[in-house]
Formats: sequence, structure tokens, C-alpha cells
Amino acid sequence: MISYSAPGNLMLMGEHAILHGQPAIAMAVTGRIIVHLTPRVDRQVMIHSSLGEYQSHLDSLLFDSTFSFIINAVDRYKTALPSGFELRIDSEFSDQVGLGSSAAVTASTVAALLDFSGQPVEQSLLLNHAIEVVRKTQQGGGSGTDLAASIFGGLIAYEMQTQEVRCLNGLPSVDLYYVGYKMKTPDVIALVNQRAESHPDLYASLYQLMGALTRAAEQAISESNWDQLGVLMNQYSGLLDALGVCDRSLADLQFSLRTQSSVKGAKISGSGLGDSVITLGLANPEEINYQHLPITISPRGLEKVC
Repeated sequence: MISYSAPGNLMLMGEHAILHGQPAIAMAVTGRIIVHLTPRVDRQVMIHSSLGEYQSHLDSLLFDSTFSFIINAVDRYKTALPSGFELRIDSEFSDQVGLGSSAAVTASTVAALLDFSGQPVEQSLLLNHAIEVVRKTQQGGGSGTDLAASIFGGLIAYEMQTQEVRCLNGLPSVDLYYVGYKMKTPDVIALVNQRAESHPDLYASLYQLMGALTRAAEQAISESNWDQLGVLMNQYSGLLDALGVCDRSLADLQFSLRTQSSVKGAKISGSGLGDSVITLGLANPEEINYQHLPITISPRGLEKVC
């Protein structure tokens, strides 16, 4: 059996702008997805998961939207694999709450397939291959930020064009609240891109401002200037509102969190139009009328499970 695990992840800064040449900051969080690969003597491929079951032939893979990331990963390596296999997917968190389950399962699956095909499982190579899988699945979309966080672990800064990953110092306590729904990231990006067609220069300026805030946030983290980081988070959230991805529930949640003296900053984490709000500093969940998802930054990225 070959087993790999990867943590969930969250964006801290850089949403949307990362797709337009700007940096992003993301983190790995506790709660992992584990992929177990067991070789078979035939060419059958089987997937066992809480989301369902899948069976196909390695040389003529059937598409199933439930397992699209996994199937595209298998398709990428099928000619290099010595036989069919069974995959068992175990998850320590729900795929419904925006903690980067797609990135974690893609990273773990690609690592297991690289290993099974006799190729090295090296971080930069793994990131490159996993990004290819995600972009094929999402028809060209995907910055790779979430994959980088799940693969490298800890708190990172990331550049999409070069796939550069910079490991950053840690943060003080962070918190997460979920509004109860989320639009799929590719759909949100498509909506923003559609709006940008009418005002391309305005949106380009917004992305540049977002990049400037993210670079300032990286500097604040390097200096452990948490008050400044909180201010920058709030400012970035204002720019997400300007993009049109902050709805009523997200706005209510952010302002509720910012009223608490222990919270230095609160912003949308993810593409918006649902999903979650991340805080710098711990809030009192009894005073917040949304689902609390306690999180801790994980220093552990992708790992082989012995």
C-alpha cells in the first residue's frame, strides 16, 4: 500500500488578484485528507470514498464528476502505471466548508501515483503536476495557491507565474466562520471576469491595489506587526467588496467579527459569494450567528504515511 496525506488550506490574502500577476498568501490548516493506493493484478481502477464508489478500466477511464480531480490525475499517469489499483480516500474534514479539500485530495493522489509509477515525489515537481491536473479539471482555471499551501505546509507566499513558494513566519491565533453556503470558485471567477469586460482598466487597478496590500501583508508578517496585518486584511476585504464578491451574509459576518476587541482583522477567505471569513485573533463564537470552524495552522504539508 502507498499512502500520502495533505492538509486543508485557506487563503489569507491575494484572492482573485493572484490570477492577474499578483502574489498571494495562504496557509495549511489542521485536518488532512489521506489517500491509500493498493495495487491490483489487473487494470481495474476503483475509488472508495464517503462521497461514493467508482470503478473503471485504467485504459478507458469513465468520467465521474464526483471524482473529477482524481480521474484526471489517473489519466495523466495511466501509461506509466504498472497495473490497476484501488484508492481509499479518508478525510478529517468536510468538503462542503471551503477548507481546500480539492487541493488536498489532488496533491495526495498525484503523490501516490508518482510513487506508484516510480517517479520522485519532490515538492516542486508535485506542485507543477498537480496544477496541470487542476487546470485540466477546471478547464484552464486555478492559480495553484491552495495546492502550494497543502504541499509545503505552514504559511506561504506564492507567485502563480513562476510557481515560487516563499515560506513565511507563523501567525498568532486565527479563526474561521462559515456562512453556510458557497458558490463554486470557477463560477465566481467567471462572474468577476464578465463584469471586468465592461471596465478592464478599473479592474486592473483593483488587482494592482490588491497586490500592493498582499506585499505589505508579507512585510507585516516578517516584522510580526499584527496590528498592521489586521488593517491590511480589512482593506483587502474592501477591495473584494469592490469586485462584487461580498454578499450580505459575508458583510454581516465580517462586521460582527470586527466589533470584538480580540479581532484585529476579518476578511473573506476564498473567492467569495459565500464560503468563510477568517480573523486575525480569536472571536467569541457565542456572539457570532454563523458556524464556527476552529482552525490551527499546520506546519506539516504533504507527507508519506508509513
